[in-house]
Amino acid sequence: MLDAFIVGAGPIGLACGIEAKRKGLSYIIADKGCLVNSLYNYPYNMTFFSTSDRLEIGDVPFISHGNKPNRSEALEYYRRVASSWNLNLRLYEKVLSVDRAVEGFSIKTNRNSYEARSLVIATGFYDLPYLLQIPGEELPKVKHYYDEPHPYFGQNIVVVGGANSGVDVALETYRKGAHVTMVLREEEISTRVKYWVKPDIENRIKEGSIKAYFKSSITEIRERALDLITPDGPLTIPNDYVLAMTGYQPDFGFLTSLGIELNENAIKSPIYHPDTHETNQENIYLAGVICGGLQTNKWFIENSRDHATMIFENLEKRFK
Repeated sequence: MLDAFIVGAGPIGLACGIEAKRKGLSYIIADKGCLVNSLYNYPYNMTFFSTSDRLEIGDVPFISHGNKPNRSEALEYYRRVASSWNLNLRLYEKVLSVDRAVEGFSIKTNRNSYEARSLVIATGFYDLPYLLQIPGEELPKVKHYYDEPHPYFGQNIVVVGGANSGVDVALETYRKGAHVTMVLREEEISTRVKYWVKPDIENRIKEGSIKAYFKSSITEIRERALDLITPDGPLTIPNDYVLAMTGYQPDFGFLTSLGIELNENAIKSPIYHPDTHETNQENIYLAGVICGGLQTNKWFIENSRDHATMIFENLEKRFK
């Protein structure tokens, strides 16, 4: 019987495992993917907005070459954290079901079965992209994750979305030789785009280096072309790749299957106690980005590291 079963081996899931060890509580951290799977799926050349010290967990120093670390440095750092603390990890192990048991929970994964007195959900939101819900979206040329610009050299690509991710992808692929078209439902580039990047994309659109269709949407994707609806009417353009930078969402289905209540508002934020992070379900806790529901810009690594401390201080009092 474990004291805690932690779902998600991202930075906050690792922080939860570290706090469990500090409190002398037994635990397992399970993840359906690799260590810090969301960070692994970030673009190869990505640099964090945060400085390295604000990404530290477990009192392990994070030293980067620049003031703000990149993806490669972050992956190296969190591998070092997991090794330094000898964390009890179960990677590539997906949770299939969770049921209430006499003394806690019965958890089944694709590899094993576990019993635990508490459940800590630290799953983030990066695994479930918003789909376009249009014919042709299942084609291999449609990507919801972006890695690097090189494969798109000389190709006709469409970038869907005008927020930070869409703008970054459009600019980087354009500068590496792609023929870039942006398709946006909105009438302008998002006001939330980084202030030092927004003039760049607006000038590239103004000069015609990047074509942009505002207040438009894709209606069908085919092997070598796609169809749009624009303010001027329907349009067909040649296309080799679609990079759908439409954002991601939490796994609400998993939360509701556990009986966790969601606020009936636009962001569908889960209900939990702010001091302990325990949900309306006894001994089920939330940590990290998942706490914000659809407000995915509320919680980050640097401001949710303390969730682990709050949760395991509560569990220590309860179980000891």
